[in-house]
Amino acid sequence: MSVIDDVKDRLDLVEVVSRYIQVKKSGRNYKALCPFHSEKTPSFVVFPETQHWYCFGACTEGGDLFNFVMKMEGWDFRTALEELAKQAGVELEPRTPAQEEAAEEADRLRGLLAAAARYYHEILCGGPEARMARDYVERRGLSDETVNRFRLGYSLPGWERTSTHLTDNGYRVEDLLEAGLVIERESGGVYDRFRDRLMIPIRDGRGRVIGFGARTLDPEDVPKYLNSPRTSLFDKSKTLFGLDMARPAIRRSDRVVVVEGYMDVMQAHQAGYENVVAQMGTALTDAQLRQLCRYTKRIVLALDADAAGVQATLHGVEVAREALDREWEPVFDPRGLLGYEGRLGAEMRVLQLPGGMDPDDVIRESPDQWPRLVDDALPVVDFYLQVLLEEADLQDTKVKARIVDELLPIIRAVSNPVERDDYAQKIARTLRVDERAVLARLRSSTRGQRGIHRRPWSAAGHDSDVAPPRDEQPDELLEAHCLSVLLRRPGLRSRIDGLLQERGLDPIRAQDFGRVSLRAIFEAWDRLLDRRPTCSVDVLRDELPADMHPRLVELCEVDDARLGDDQLVRDVVVTLLRLRQRRLNQLVQDLKMLMLEAREAGDARGKQYDQAHLANVRKLLKMQQALAASREMA
Repeated sequence: MSVIDDVKDRLDLVEVVSRYIQVKKSGRNYKALCPFHSEKTPSFVVFPETQHWYCFGACTEGGDLFNFVMKMEGWDFRTALEELAKQAGVELEPRTPAQEEAAEEADRLRGLLAAAARYYHEILCGGPEARMARDYVERRGLSDETVNRFRLGYSLPGWERTSTHLTDNGYRVEDLLEAGLVIERESGGVYDRFRDRLMIPIRDGRGRVIGFGARTLDPEDVPKYLNSPRTSLFDKSKTLFGLDMARPAIRRSDRVVVVEGYMDVMQAHQAGYENVVAQMGTALTDAQLRQLCRYTKRIVLALDADAAGVQATLHGVEVAREALDREWEPVFDPRGLLGYEGRLGAEMRVLQLPGGMDPDDVIRESPDQWPRLVDDALPVVDFYLQVLLEEADLQDTKVKARIVDELLPIIRAVSNPVERDDYAQKIARTLRVDERAVLARLRSSTRGQRGIHRRPWSAAGHDSDVAPPRDEQPDELLEAHCLSVLLRRPGLRSRIDGLLQERGLDPIRAQDFGRVSLRAIFEAWDRLLDRRPTCSVDVLRDELPADMHPRLVELCEVDDARLGDDQLVRDVVVTLLRLRQRRLNQLVQDLKMLMLEAREAGDARGKQYDQAHLANVRKLLKMQQALAASREMA
């Protein structure tokens, strides 16, 4: 038995869930109000016999013990394993020396940054030299409660005030350098990075300080904001300011609003709009969106015009088009955002701020206007269409053609074919051109892309000596087969995703791996590939708990050198379809049981179960058709 199985065997899912939410027995199962979205009648079901949960409401997702606590706490797999192992009394294998050293360094740096944050905060609250900083905070309309909640501080002028204080309290200069608090002089020694600035602690998802944003108090000083440099703890491309405090509100409202600045977040939280976070740069990244999608699929962008508005959008569209067509890379503009929609299943909208105002201004001047602006946010395609039309001469036929050509790549990125056609028709009506011409242009361009970027199934080779995975194989073996291929031949992923998307199905994703250990390995591998084109087993091993290293080695040592890429791509796609089909079958069976219980008990939730059952039966039929077609074309 693996350590993961041992933990799951010792902890009861119903008991763990009950620590977070109130559950009520209903027949053989337990029901509750879903903790991941707002609702008035229970749609969250825990199945004690199989030790899994599912939300039949807005979430339409489920999982096991690990998935639940990771989603509730925002933990990664390593943290979830360590915390649950403690609760279960299971002893984990000791970390490798490299992991132990990295963990000790991280703890040491977090302690240092927490001490720096306390020091800055104490100076702001009572230091005589911080009067100008306190006046600035007051002018910005931030209350004492907000100052304390966000632990705002002030860094004293002078070159060595902070470093002297911290080294006098036992911290090493080497750690100050590693934490980004000081800068090394060419002539030797160090000096403080932050001087005479309002200090804003940046925290990770667990509320631990990992860096600082520093706002100048002198209007002539540049830059206006100075952030901590990239360190082992802080990477602005993977960090969202305020997420640790916004998480509960994001779940309750099932929506997150992304703004540009620290002040925007603090002002919003102070006004009671706590589902607001800020990106840490001029471009929203894939890593940041993945974090948000753990809590909601409804994302509203309320970004300052000077940072991510119309001009930046138009300037970036060609770059985005090339990137998305080539490797589906994230670029901040509507095409990139739509790419995220397709990959993450997110609903993304753009909030249009009143001219010359940012969220901080709007909320301070008219807090009641903010929720209306959020509710009125436009879908990305509508926003971009509006941008293109603002200065267009619609009497000019060539201008109309140019607008269509600009918008077609954007619409192609929409994953739902019904939405694609609807947008094409909307564009045609707006431009007053023939709908059939736009739809034909859309479909021909989509076919052209497939021909260029994806190999058709009919071109795949077949090795008659190798049988496809059998229907009777356990899920774990099928999942392991898929993951092993991805780990050893990562270049095949784009082809696998392409074939799935041609059938109107989601690309390969973490949810395809029901086995917790395999999902954790996939997610670690996926994260590493975001940073580099390839990753070695050694690098991946350092991302995983020591207990999982033997499993990783097993997956990477499979010998299939005699199999061609075509064969492996086909095998993985068929295997994924079979896994998804099995899970849909199980979900349909669960719903049948819930429907029967609801009818016997006169439960009003029965109608929702009926609707969910019908929707999943349709998904199952689509999956069966895709599987049958794949087998025929093999």
